[in-house]
Amino acid sequence: MVAATHLPPLALDIPTLSFVAVGLSGLLGVFLIFAWLQHRDARALAWWGAAYLIGASSMAMWGAPAPWFKMPPEIVEALTFVACGVVWNGVRLFHGRPVLPLGGLAGALGWLVLTQVPALPVGSQTRLAVAAAIVAAYTFIVAFELWRERRKSFFSRTAAIFVPGLHAMIFLMPIAMQALLPERYADLWLTVFTLETMIYAVGTAFIVLLLVKDHDRQVLRNAATTDPLTGLLNRRAFLDNANRLCAGQGRRGGSVTLLMFDLDHFKSINDRFGHAIGDEVLRVFAQVARTSMRANDIVGRLGGEEFAAIVPGGLDVAAKIGERIRAGIETCGATVCAHAIGATVSIGAASIAGPVMEVGPLLVRADAALYRAKHNGRNRLCTADVEPDVIRVEETASGRRADDPGQASAKIIPIGAAEAWGR
Repeated sequence: MVAATHLPPLALDIPTLSFVAVGLSGLLGVFLIFAWLQHRDARALAWWGAAYLIGASSMAMWGAPAPWFKMPPEIVEALTFVACGVVWNGVRLFHGRPVLPLGGLAGALGWLVLTQVPALPVGSQTRLAVAAAIVAAYTFIVAFELWRERRKSFFSRTAAIFVPGLHAMIFLMPIAMQALLPERYADLWLTVFTLETMIYAVGTAFIVLLLVKDHDRQVLRNAATTDPLTGLLNRRAFLDNANRLCAGQGRRGGSVTLLMFDLDHFKSINDRFGHAIGDEVLRVFAQVARTSMRANDIVGRLGGEEFAAIVPGGLDVAAKIGERIRAGIETCGATVCAHAIGATVSIGAASIAGPVMEVGPLLVRADAALYRAKHNGRNRLCTADVEPDVIRVEETASGRRADDPGQASAKIIPIGAAEAWGR
């Protein structure tokens, strides 16, 4: 039998690890640049690819033999922090936030200042610990930027937050290792740091691709569910969301109210000012509606100048929202694109409560109430299906009374009368 031999303990060669880290980072940088060429609208891919290439260049300069390359070590190290800043600004750009050049360079500039302190000589443990802390700070900031973005899928958002946060904590390991490990293991942190750099590079690239995938999915979803002119839900998406809201409120024993909106004399606006101004009036309405409604309210464009919103709650809640929109349009629609438009909106409302609620009957009743609102002077809100013993016929804006027997099933709220609803 062959005698057992005692193998030496496994040791990781730092120069070899550094070479692999440089090659991996450079390859991922080139990959992200090519991905950007395929998705020109995702400019953040170019920023992330550039960050990888800058980081790879920094590691290559750092590990190059002295006779081959000479540059002050603080400059080489500062490039690493520049790469971190580029990654951070790429995340901001990807989510539509402005790029912050000074913030991206803050780590590198701060490092150039700190390295002038005598207490941070080249190769010292304190100097390396400070560098790891700066990298960790940038990764925590990236995790925060990703947390602010809520439009991604739950899996994507969780991975995008968890992985940078985890790596940031691992980047802090050199500080703990320096403080806790015996002196003979002082160089072990460098092996851990090099391995972590490779893992972080691959993990970050994975997150980037996940973000781009979610972005493309969101673009397709918006194209299928959003009205391109106003940015509101289109008819099909509105009805789908409204039915889900009705089902949820029915299970909870709540109520919902549907509001129908129709811009007054919209054909006349198009005839007098042109369709471009008419489109701008529609955008003004959409903006007013968005800012006047709550987060759980649903609003969409049904077609032409007709819009609808469905809100959880009864007529009292919906009347407050409708009055805010009516008053907002009266104010914002007075002048549009330097033209005295004087746009107003008529509103019909219908409410329902019970275990079974459907949007179809609500639309019919709200549309009938909307017709009454337009028939009785426009620029007002009219509710449907008020019980006969509580019907109160209000005076219209012109001073005439809506005492037409055909109006007995509706409650007409003239301009400003929603104050009586507790607004």
